[in-house]
Amino acid sequence: MPDTRYAVAAVLVAAAVTWGLRALPFAALTPLRASGTVRYLSTRMPAGVMVILLAYCLRDVPVTHARALAPLAALAVTVGLHLWRRNALLSILGGTAVHTLLASLVFAP
Repeated sequence: MPDTRYAVAAVLVAAAVTWGLRALPFAALTPLRASGTVRYLSTRMPAGVMVILLAYCLRDVPVTHARALAPLAALAVTVGLHLWRRNALLSILGGTAVHTLLASLVFAP
C-alpha cells in the first residue's frame, strides 16, 4: 500500500498537469488573435475542411452499386438543407438521419 503522502503528491501532480494542459491552449490563443494569418485561415479553412471531410467520407462509396444512393442522398439533403436554412446543426442532423434511415432500412445488407 503506498504511503499517504505519496498518493496525495501523485494526485496533486496529476491535477497540476491536467490544469496546465487545459490552460495552455487559451494562453497560446491570446497572441494569435492579432495575427493576420490566423484571420485569413479562419475565413478559408471551414470550406477546406468540409472538402476534405467530403472526400474522406465518399472515398469508398461504390458508385456503380445501389448502396451508393444512401450516402449520396444524405449528401444532397445536407447541402439542400444548408442552402435553404443556413443552419449547420439542422444540415448535419438531417443528412445523418437520411443516411441512417436509408442505410439501415432500404439498403440493409
